[in-house]
Amino acid sequence: MREGTMREPVFFEDFSVGQKERFGRYEVTADEIVEFAKKYDPQPYHVDPQAAKESLFGGLCASGWHTCAMTMRMMVDRMKETGTYSYGSPGIDEVRWKRPVFPGDVLTVEMEVIDKRRSRSRPGLGIISNRYHTLNQKGEVVMSFIGNAFFPCRSPSADEAPQEKPAVSQDPAS
Repeated sequence: MREGTMREPVFFEDFSVGQKERFGRYEVTADEIVEFAKKYDPQPYHVDPQAAKESLFGGLCASGWHTCAMTMRMMVDRMKETGTYSYGSPGIDEVRWKRPVFPGDVLTVEMEVIDKRRSRSRPGLGIISNRYHTLNQKGEVVMSFIGNAFFPCRSPSADEAPQEKPAVSQDPAS
């Protein structure tokens, strides 16, 4: 993605399918794993180090939802660095937790633009789909998902704007 600031928006047209980026650094701590889990996902292997040793994971590990939150933090930090702010998201797809995240792991994010299309119901917006991989310090994928985000179009052209509007559409992602 191109470098910029909030005063220099990034537009739908600035993205290319196949574009890749790696960013972020997040060191995971046992205290943070337990604090998050006690509040949101209080399963024994997330809150009790002794019980976690007896679990399938063999030790205290982060909730998958905590991994999502840490990844989101790296994504927002990157948005601040580059000025690449979306207009929101219609959602994420295919969240997969591939490996446990342990205290001491250092996470980073890889992103690839996998699709882009203009919104059929809102010609001033485009939808960018990115495949995200969260990796640990060994380069192992610990989580993957597809994120979708709205970005403004510079201007709807006659060639790219929808020819007819759907009769009824309440879904902004369509």
